[in-house]
Amino acid sequence: MRVLLDECLPRKLKAHLHGHQVITVPEAGWAGKQNGELLLAATGLIDAFVTIDSNLAYQQHLANLPFAVIVLRAGSNRVQDLVPLVPEIVTALQSAQPGQVIRIGELT
Repeated sequence: MRVLLDECLPRKLKAHLHGHQVITVPEAGWAGKQNGELLLAATGLIDAFVTIDSNLAYQQHLANLPFAVIVLRAGSNRVQDLVPLVPEIVTALQSAQPGQVIRIGELT
């Protein structure tokens, strides 16, 4: 699966998502793009977008996207707070459907 990690997530998270083609927003050359512009740029290039931005689902209409959005909920965006979510992320990636929003984790 082709996965795009939002720029608000640590790059080190990429190393934990084995078995997927993972690229970060900065690696794609999209750093600084607003959410709507970023989602449009990613259209046709990815299967899933992973973010920690819980407001994204309220700011953008995601149901018509040609890829899934996975929203991580953790105490912070530090890699040590996100790594425990990796098994759930991998499971979600296996069944994610276009336009689906999947929330993983709990706020502490």
